Parts: sequence; C-alpha cells; structure tokens
Amino acid sequence: MSKQNETLATTTVESSLAISKDDIYLFGQGTWLGCAEKLGSHPDIEDGTRGWSFAVWAPAVRSVSVVGDFNAWTPGTHPLARVHQSDIWQGFISGLKAGELYKYALETDSGEILFKADPMAVADELPPGTASKLWSLDGYKWNDELWLEQRRASNHMKQPLNIYEVHLGSWNRHGDEPQGEPREDGTYPGPGDPFPAQRGTYYSYLDLAQELVPYAKDMGYTHIEILPITEHPFDGSWGYQTTGYYATTARFGTPQEFMQLVDTAHQAGIGVIMDWVPGGFCADAHGLATFNGHMLYEHEIHPNWGTHKFDFSRPEVVSFLTANILFWLENFHIDGIRMDGVSSMLYLNFGIDNESDKKFNALGTEEDLDASAFIRSVNTCVSERMPDVMMIAEESTAWPLVTYPPSEGGLGFHYKWDMGWMNDTLHYMQTDFPWRPGNHGLLTFSMMYAFNENFVLPLSHDEVVNGKCSLIGRMPGDWWRQFAGMRTLAFYQITHPGAKLNFMGNEIAQFIEWRYYESIQWFLTHEYETHRNQQQFVKALNAFYLEQPALFERSYTPDGFEWIDADNADQSIVTFVRHGDDPKDDLLILINFDPASYERFRIGAPREGDWKLVFNSDDARYGGSDYPVRKLVPSEPVAWNGQESSIETPVPGLAGLVFRRVGPSSYIPPKPPKPAASERSKAPAKASAKASNTNKNKKSQRGRAHKGENA
Repeated sequence: MSKQNETLATTTVESSLAISKDDIYLFGQGTWLGCAEKLGSHPDIEDGTRGWSFAVWAPAVRSVSVVGDFNAWTPGTHPLARVHQSDIWQGFISGLKAGELYKYALETDSGEILFKADPMAVADELPPGTASKLWSLDGYKWNDELWLEQRRASNHMKQPLNIYEVHLGSWNRHGDEPQGEPREDGTYPGPGDPFPAQRGTYYSYLDLAQELVPYAKDMGYTHIEILPITEHPFDGSWGYQTTGYYATTARFGTPQEFMQLVDTAHQAGIGVIMDWVPGGFCADAHGLATFNGHMLYEHEIHPNWGTHKFDFSRPEVVSFLTANILFWLENFHIDGIRMDGVSSMLYLNFGIDNESDKKFNALGTEEDLDASAFIRSVNTCVSERMPDVMMIAEESTAWPLVTYPPSEGGLGFHYKWDMGWMNDTLHYMQTDFPWRPGNHGLLTFSMMYAFNENFVLPLSHDEVVNGKCSLIGRMPGDWWRQFAGMRTLAFYQITHPGAKLNFMGNEIAQFIEWRYYESIQWFLTHEYETHRNQQQFVKALNAFYLEQPALFERSYTPDGFEWIDADNADQSIVTFVRHGDDPKDDLLILINFDPASYERFRIGAPREGDWKLVFNSDDARYGGSDYPVRKLVPSEPVAWNGQESSIETPVPGLAGLVFRRVGPSSYIPPKPPKPAASERSKAPAKASAKASNTNKNKKSQRGRAHKGENA
C-alpha cells in the first residue's frame, strides 16, 4: 500500500453514523425515514482523525469500494464492508475534504465493475461530469421563522394560492450568446436540432434570489413552483430524468445557495413548491439504473419515456423515496411538493396500447397496488410530520378520491391538477369566434365536477412546448384580439374556483414556445407596449385576486360558486357569482368570449343593491378598448336569469367584468306619464291601463331584439 493510501486507510465506522441492526430492520420494512442521515457520505471523526463516512445499499454484489482522485479512481483501494451481514456497505476514509469527487465501484455478481454516483449524495459534479461530491448541508443560518410560524398557523385551503411555475435554467440568463462549440460551417445548433446550443449562461441560485423573488412578489404570486432541481444529466429533460434525488443541481450553485433562494422567498412572503419525480429515473449508466448490474431500484422500463420505473414493492426503495421527500421538506424548508406523473405510477398499463401486453393485479384490475400504497404512505407520512406542507398531484385521469384522506379510501393529496379544465379551456380559446357557440360546453363542463376534488387550474410548461404553440399563438383573430383573448383567458382562470398556476412567460404573452436553453423574451416588455400592457394586466389581476376573499375562501366547496347564466352560447357569455365566507364579499362576474360589444346587457343579480364595477379587463391600461361602461349599476326589480332583480350594463367584447354590491339599490322607478286630459275623458281607467301595458310589452320586445342588447 502506498504512503497516500496508508493515510487514507478505510476503517469501519464507529461514530454516531454507524448503522445499527434496528436501522437495517427499518430499512427492510420500508420505514427507515432517517436513512439519509447515515447512508451516503458524511463528514466524520474516527480515532481523532477527520474524514468521511460512506454507506450504500448494494445487494447481490461481490464488493464495493470508494474511488476518486484521492486513489486515482482505482477500484478496491478503499473497500467498504458489509454491515451486520446486510446488503448495506459502510466504511470510513480519513483525510478527505469537502468538494472532492467520488463514486462507488461495484463488483457485480458476474465480476463486472460498475462506477456509480452515490444515490444519497447531497451534491454532484457539474454536468456533463457524473461524479458525486463530498458535501455537508451544515452551516446555513435560516431567517424564515416568521414565515414558518405563519405557515403552521394558517389553513392553506382558505388562503389565496396563485403559483408561478419556473424553470430556473431559462427564467432569465446572463447574455444571449450561443455556448459550446459551433458546427463545421460555423453555425450553432438551433431550435429544431435535438441538442440546440445553450444561449447565455445560467443565473445562479443567488441571482434568482435577487431577481426572481422580487419579481414574483411584485407580480402578486403567492408561490413559486420549481421544475425539478434534483441533479440530472440532460438539460432537455427539464430535470424530470433524475440521477441524484438528494442533490440540488450544480448548474446554479451549492445546496446552501439554494437554501438562500428559499429563505429569501420566505422572507418576501413567497412559498416554494418543488416538483418531485418518484415515477421514474433516467437510464444513464452512472445513476440508479441497474445499480448492481440488475434492476434494483426499478422493475421495468417506461414504454413511452424510456425511464426506469421505481419498484414500489421493494421496502428499501420505499425507505429511499420517503426519506427523500422528508429530506427536502426538513433541510430546505420546502412548502409544497408537486408529485409528477402520478397517473403513470397508478396504472400498470399506462402507455401500453397493445392488449396482449397488458398486465393485471391480483384483483383483476389495472391498478398498481404497490404504487398506490406507496403514494398513500408518503402522503400520510408528510401529513403526520409536517401537516402544513401542501401535497399536489399531477394526475390526468378520472382516478377517484385523489384529494381525499387515505382513511376514506383516497390518495391523501391536498390538491390535484385539473387537466380537464386546462384541455377544455385551451381548446375553446383556440376556436375561432364564429364556432365558439357550438363549443360552449367546453367552458361550462368543468363546473360539473369542480368540487369532486380540490383542484389547481394549470396553464403549465407542458402547454407551451412540442408544437402546441405559446398561449397567445393559440388565440384567433388579429393582434388586438389575440391579446384580448389572453386577458380573457387569465381572467377566467382567476375567477374560476380552484387554485391557479401559470408558467413563466405566459404573463408577457411571448409568441414563441418555451425554450429550455435560452431566457424568456423579456425584451418584449421593453420594446412593445402590447406585451408590457399584458404584464401589467396580469399583475393587476393577481393583486385583485389577493384582495378578494370570495375568490379563494370557498374555492374548493360548492357553496363558493353559483351560476347566473351558463347557457348563453349564442353570445358566448357566461355570468356567475363567487361567494366568500361573508356575503358582503360576494362578486358578480361576467365574461364575454366574443368580440361583439353591447350597449345594454341585462344580468340577473343575486341580491338587490347597487353593484360597483371593481375590475374591468378591457381597461386601456391593459391594452383594452376602454369601451364605455357604468361604474355603478343599481339593480332593478326586473326578474332575469331566474333572479328576482337584475342589472343592466354595457359589455365590452372579449372582456371580463366584476361587480360587488356596495349598498341598497338606488334605483328609482320612472313615473308613468300622465295621460292627456282629452284621453282621460274618452277612455275608462282600466282600458287605458291595459292599452299601456300592451304597448309597453311590444316596446320591450322590440328593444330586446335591437342590435347591441342581449335577448
């Protein structure tokens, strides 16, 4: 053994990091929730010598050793030993320092040597490097206790929830120059190429703390949702094909710098939601895939995506993943988890079209019983340990009781993405105006099931990529109508029951699809008034949402919504009421999805009173037409839309109006004209009244048919 290797001798671990028989038992039961505290690499002291403890789960292998620059990446130089004859291997290496790179060298049962990154590493090498990095999470001082106290004391289901979905690598960048090596002709790969050139350089976690957080606060969002920040090799996977489940990606900085980003958000009153991907992981050789030369963490390959699907029947995998979600919540103060790809986990035959290839469980159904049990277990664990953390499902099917407690047969999530609302609404909004009446049901159908689950209304990253077009690119009509359509879409989302989610770039209505390799086109808001107005509109709309209890206090219960008129397909107009806990907060809402404007339009009022216009999406400040509208509208004792009273107001095209009752109706009925003296002497009073009523009815009918009024 060389002098260097004598200094770096491997020993058994005798410190508090030593793995006990109880730890091994819990790991094998799927309940070792603290496994991240001992597995992986951790700074340690043995016999007064500083070094690092290593531990890894690797069944059915001949040997495991640690390799790195410190031993010229030579397998066998620093071997680990089995702990209590288990499948966990552990050892201590003295003299190592934070920041050094390492891997595990696993000798498989066939004699092959595999070089694997540490599944429990908290930091990894900057891609395209694939090694793990010695790192400790100690040392960061949090300053968000006030936020955490408020989170614990509040009910998030009675609070506004307006989420800004962000891909950290492309929200903004330093510069716009292509990175990497050009092709032989001197040009760089572009948007149509499988590996386009990165444009500009990444913002760091600290840059994002300085710019993203104040922007989200100023725009009126309550939470930032981050596409997976776990380590991943390929930017084009957007983080959804993970290699390091415990490591923040090195692209943007250190784990402590990510802590500072979260801390800064909390101090600004912004929550942080993290996308988590337990459905599967990437096939790259250095990751979890066939970790010991065989399928270990996984049990099959996803038929659509080529990812490796976790084996939820294996208790050690359940321990690994459950501990992982707690790792993020406890160490990084994450406020919510959005579980990605839940549908792909729940169904044995997700993505399988060939009937002969389909599988069924012992009950004869297509449910993956192990996966659903895992989901219930994870949600129960989080609920018991951190009940103020939100659990959100990206689930796209009609699976029942997603947001019901496991004790009632549910999956235990707090919220579920409403993919049906998203698809129906976007299909409607891209329909040209003459054909919208025939598709009116796409607008209203969501209210048939709106309270079956607790829904988040997403306009997410998946809707602005892969040829689907940007949101504004889907809007029919000329330039003005496209932007008016964007305002109407955002207005509908905010006033519809449910939480809200918007992907970055939607708020400025950029025309190109999202590109993960370059920044959002922020220059649009500087160079074009239309995009600047759209951004200001979203800001004002978000602020309005935060100010109106009726838009969030009863967002998940049927008593928070009431139709006034859902069936006006001919004019493409819907009217409804949003109720808060206090009736004085109730809002009367009209949305016109057609370019036609109306000088007079009658709406049934839920109560008599003076109704004040409190929001108008057609305001010129937002790029609207500033169509003349009434600021205060008294109700009249005219029955309409099944209501005893009604209001009459002008209605702009492609716009939304919100009214709030501010007091008793100031309506004064007009005095009937006095008949002439000659008429009083010629006709009996009853006959005169009858004639007057007949004439009035005819006049009313003519008025309703007049262009510019609702029938």
